[in-house]
Amino acid sequence: MSPRVASVPTKRSGKAEQTRSGIVDAALSLFRSGGYDATTMRAIADEAGVSLGSAYYYFSGKEELVQAFYDQLQVEHAAAAESAYDRPAFADRLHGVMASFLDVAEPFHDFGGQFFRNAADPRSPLSPFSAESGPAREASTELMRRAVEGSDLKVAPGLRQELPELLWLLHMGVVLFWVYDDSPGQRRTRTLVAGLVPIVDRSVRLTRLPLVRGLVDDGLGLVRQLRGT
Repeated sequence: MSPRVASVPTKRSGKAEQTRSGIVDAALSLFRSGGYDATTMRAIADEAGVSLGSAYYYFSGKEELVQAFYDQLQVEHAAAAESAYDRPAFADRLHGVMASFLDVAEPFHDFGGQFFRNAADPRSPLSPFSAESGPAREASTELMRRAVEGSDLKVAPGLRQELPELLWLLHMGVVLFWVYDDSPGQRRTRTLVAGLVPIVDRSVRLTRLPLVRGLVDDGLGLVRQLRGT
């Protein structure tokens, strides 16, 4: 499956968008009830009340349906996180962004592990690092960038540039913890976020100290080397 292009939205009629959304909703319902692996495109089409050809017209397969779910979740996350940017404090902004993800993702927690099993495969298009996941990854990173820009956080320009992506990686670690969190309402993950954000805030602010700045420069150099830039 070829990578999707995030910057060129597809214009659809109201009926087409309704059909597409219906197929996504049907897929998520079947993924929850029967599991991702056991669900077929034919079953999804039947559940959505469309022909198999129509289902394939909108989606090339189950992986693309999951990508549509990722994109939908990112839109909901962005809307839920919007109020966080009204606050000047970086810690408040970061907590708002991370906690709002837990709010919008909570209804899907029960089958999150099914997706993770496939997403953990580095060759899978469902991997958060895949080209196919690029639009969702970029959208999530943009939320972190907005948390940094305009906040009261003062750091070196080099770290400020890399910080949104580093925060996204941290967010992915929290998502992994969330997947395995079986506490009611994922309370442990919320506790993790509440305790982690102040640590991140203080750690990032410490990077301005001369004693720490050299270590930060070395770390950023390693990041860029790994990225191949």
